[in-house]
Amino acid sequence: MAIVYLTRRERFNAAHKLKVKGWSAKKNRAVFGKCANKNFHGHNYELFVTVKGPPDPDTGFVMDAKKLSKLIKKEVLNHLDHSNLNKDVKFISKNTQPTTENLVILIWKQLAPHIKKCALHSIKLYETENIFAEYFGE
Repeated sequence: MAIVYLTRRERFNAAHKLKVKGWSAKKNRAVFGKCANKNFHGHNYELFVTVKGPPDPDTGFVMDAKKLSKLIKKEVLNHLDHSNLNKDVKFISKNTQPTTENLVILIWKQLAPHIKKCALHSIKLYETENIFAEYFGE
């Protein structure tokens, strides 16, 4: 049985600030750089969601890409897009740094229960063109 990987790309914009409450502003700036800006800062994120499985014998789809897009919008983008990741998103704990690394895990948790007839393979999130994180559910 052939296994095929299907990836859907989506985009969203969001602001965040990285800081440890018990640290001085100087230490936060030293560790997090511009990400510790007291007034937050934003990114144009690119999200790649990959599912895997055998193509359906009738449709040829691993998963209908339109349905995958609707699922991503409902479970992820409607919460993250044009939000403050430190304050606005219910599935991001106030004690969780809204880093790209943590976001891929949280996005996985939002989507995994809703993927049927195939499997969620990976979540890849670009924060900038030079920085991304990828998670495989491990």
